[in-house]
Amino acid sequence: MKKVKILALHLGHGGIERAVITLANNLVKNKYDVEILSVYKLYDKIPFEVDKNVKITYLMDGSIALKTDIYKKCLKKLKLISLFKALFKDYKFNIFKLIKDTVLSIVNVINKRRLVIKNIKDSNDDVLISTRDYLNKIVGNNKKKNQLTIGWEHNHYHGNMKYANKIVNSVKKLDYFVLVSNDLKEFYSKELKDTKCKCVYIPNTLDFISKTVSNLKEKNLISVGRLSKEKGYLDLLEISKEIFKTNKDWTLNIIGDGSEREVLEKYIKDNNLSKYVKLLGRRDSNYINDLLKKSSIYLMTSYTESFGIVLIEAMNFGLPVIAFDSAEGAREIITKKNGYLIANRDKSKYIDKVNELINDYDLRVKLGTEGKKDSKNYDPELVCKKWIDLIK
Repeated sequence: MKKVKILALHLGHGGIERAVITLANNLVKNKYDVEILSVYKLYDKIPFEVDKNVKITYLMDGSIALKTDIYKKCLKKLKLISLFKALFKDYKFNIFKLIKDTVLSIVNVINKRRLVIKNIKDSNDDVLISTRDYLNKIVGNNKKKNQLTIGWEHNHYHGNMKYANKIVNSVKKLDYFVLVSNDLKEFYSKELKDTKCKCVYIPNTLDFISKTVSNLKEKNLISVGRLSKEKGYLDLLEISKEIFKTNKDWTLNIIGDGSEREVLEKYIKDNNLSKYVKLLGRRDSNYINDLLKKSSIYLMTSYTESFGIVLIEAMNFGLPVIAFDSAEGAREIITKKNGYLIANRDKSKYIDKVNELINDYDLRVKLGTEGKKDSKNYDPELVCKKWIDLIK
């Protein structure tokens, strides 16, 4: 039985983490011996369902790393008030605990590289799959002669060549580089043409193909994602404000949590949208799937989106989808047959298309039916076969 190790930073909430677990689950079903090596352990309970035959190894506790990441983001964006609030929330006036955790954080940074290298050198895996740039480098520099090594990139470089060059340099010594979109595959293939590393397109996958779909009669709009600036949820609320002026019997459910929650709550309150918009917080996949089945239109307003798995999840339940074309991943998924892709972040056109779908049930069914067909391209068995063809 071939042994596959997938290296991840952590197994918390997030698209990369979900993709890692989905791949591990599907490889186990295909008789592979799979281990996930997670640098940090953030939670006692993993937020996604893991097959009992997937082995998970943690290298260190991640609670301090989680705090440190928040502080670093505040410092990077010069949000000193937010930094002070975060520090006060975590430590209040306990200076000794702050000093202790700071020292532990430094020790963790030093230790994590050493621990990952030791794990790789002590193992006898046939395949190593890395999901972060610094892990790519460690794998490339410490792999054994007959090991197959694969980098797996989920993020779009969004025109940031500094980031793109960092990724390119991290995978040069690997055998393959898996990209989740054709756009990324074409870009990195050019950047890596003079290296041994070959680029491969393998999309992310659905957890399952749903046998049931929404009847598209419920007067519910839905959006799922992290409440952060790049997801454009403030734009979604501005759009919703106009929609609900003429559609007072419809509602918008937003599932997710994040740094923008307070900003969004204030907008909802200040604009009297509490009756129409519900921020439901972070929810598990069963809750999300149930709500998708009770919704009629999926809305995305992201500025950037590397892949857009949430769009495919909505299409899996027969929902028509709408997004701005600034989201790269959406451009690869949405066609004129299954939804609307709005150019230039034109909110007026976005509002018009939402209203068009609200007022035309047959159009919702037409687009939703096509979307359901398209979602089958992301059947976990089909996508897993591409991975198996790569690693066999």
